[in-house]
Amino acid sequence: MAADQFTVSDLTDDERYVPFRGLAEWGGSAHCPDALADAMDFTSAVVPLEEAQRLKPLIRDGQSLNRRAWRRALIATEIVFASDVFGAGSDWSITTGISDEDTVRILRSLHRKIARAVRIHQS
Repeated sequence: MAADQFTVSDLTDDERYVPFRGLAEWGGSAHCPDALADAMDFTSAVVPLEEAQRLKPLIRDGQSLNRRAWRRALIATEIVFASDVFGAGSDWSITTGISDEDTVRILRSLHRKIARAVRIHQS
């Protein structure tokens, strides 16, 4: 495993499913202009689709990612979850089966667990 790679070992199934589904939405209902891709730390609107295909199985299977990959996965999920303009927005719960309330709770838990894992692996 590369030095900057780390595993967030205590993720629940839901905590793996939410970013997995968030990334999957970029291949479906989400629309990503280049300016938004740039804001999410991608070089073009094509890259989120490519990165989603690479990251989805890694997240689903609990594999190691670097901090940049986790940040991209979370940002992409947050936008696709919340935005009716660029993402699934109000259709999120319909397409994923996870309520908005549960999604917010899961995202907050992911933020804490990933931040903790980053700190542990930087020590």
